[in-house]
Amino acid sequence: MEADHPAPGVARTVLPGGLRVVTEHVAGARSASVGLWVEVGSRDEPGSGAGTHGAAHYLEHLLFKGTRRRSARAIAEEIDAVGGDLNAFTGKEHTCFYAHVLDRDMPLAVDVLGDVVLDAVMAAGDVELERDVVLSEIAGRDEDPEDLLADDFDALLFGEHPLGLPVIGTEESVRGMTRDRLADFHARHYVPSRSVLAVAGNVAHADVLAAVTEAYGARLTGGTDPWRRPAGALPADPADRLAVRDEDTEQAHLMLGVPSLRRADERWPALQVLSTVLGGGMSSRLFQQVREQRGLAYSVYSATTGYTDTGTLAVYVGCAPERLGAAAAVVSAELGDLAAHGVTAPELARARGQLRGELVLGLEETSARMTRLGRRELDHGGLDRATDLAGTLDRIDAVDAEQVAALASELLTGPRVAAVVGPYGDVDELPGEVQEMIS
Repeated sequence: MEADHPAPGVARTVLPGGLRVVTEHVAGARSASVGLWVEVGSRDEPGSGAGTHGAAHYLEHLLFKGTRRRSARAIAEEIDAVGGDLNAFTGKEHTCFYAHVLDRDMPLAVDVLGDVVLDAVMAAGDVELERDVVLSEIAGRDEDPEDLLADDFDALLFGEHPLGLPVIGTEESVRGMTRDRLADFHARHYVPSRSVLAVAGNVAHADVLAAVTEAYGARLTGGTDPWRRPAGALPADPADRLAVRDEDTEQAHLMLGVPSLRRADERWPALQVLSTVLGGGMSSRLFQQVREQRGLAYSVYSATTGYTDTGTLAVYVGCAPERLGAAAAVVSAELGDLAAHGVTAPELARARGQLRGELVLGLEETSARMTRLGRRELDHGGLDRATDLAGTLDRIDAVDAEQVAALASELLTGPRVAAVVGPYGDVDELPGEVQEMIS
């Protein structure tokens, strides 16, 4: 059970039962960020039994309602008593339960998180209480056009593939959720072999291991290896490529995009450069052309998402409904120009510098370092000397214009999908420029 040291300040140990513990000592910090990551998300709900859509997000709420050793009130009081923060979030492939505490309170955070995730009671009464909370969250999502837009975009792009499911579930699926379904889903997925404990701050790896051993006890037995998510079947080509949700909104919201790279693809740094040039900042093409030079929209940007087996490259525009056609035409023209001609040398230099700065500045907080540790362990099997901070910066600097041009030609000339939320009765009422974007 010796610790591996894959990067400066970082140590990694795989404990019996398959739990991976990854730590980073951050000099000068007085805090510790502790994240218990579980490799389960909304894409795991199909195939886990009928009526489980939204189970991972439901459990994100439910597990804080009490364990065999702690009531929900006791959990809150113990963390509040040390001035800490405790929360969780759910994605399509991961769920993270996390705490931010003073360095001396790291053992408490490890104990509370392990208790919450692995030993929750999930009482029937709490299932009903949290059902109303989740339904309220869904109602709030339904009032947020950008949240609706993102769900509609994923549904278009991924179709019947599990990645097309909204993480939060639906009103129908949440109303139909039972305690037995939640408990079965929890027993299948929330286990040490699918878990990573990531800790960053003023901590020593040996101290974290001691806290984990104390908190997990008998669960750290057996020869189970860490579970790794296998690549699945890729989504089929979209059956429909344009969708509109008729909402009486003051702005029209458009998301246009294409299937992209899986996150482990060696071209991922080139994709980040491409997205940055396209819509990653105030100097990006879309910001300059859509907002600064023409004043067509207040918000315009591009973004990437990577999964085990696929990914997305998407553009978002929020503008007055009467300007949607003009904004769509400018976006389409910029995509075409980038696909045909690639990036200029000044654009390449700015994008690489922007990515470097964002990465380094983003790691000023221990919580960001903890998140990087957890995601790297789950997504790539951990940090190594090629993907630590220095290695990642080197990979960004190694991106050249030819690589970006080749990727732009590949991705931006293929089939596109577009989702719109706004005051349009149906697809036929959309401006022609929007319909032309996907042709």
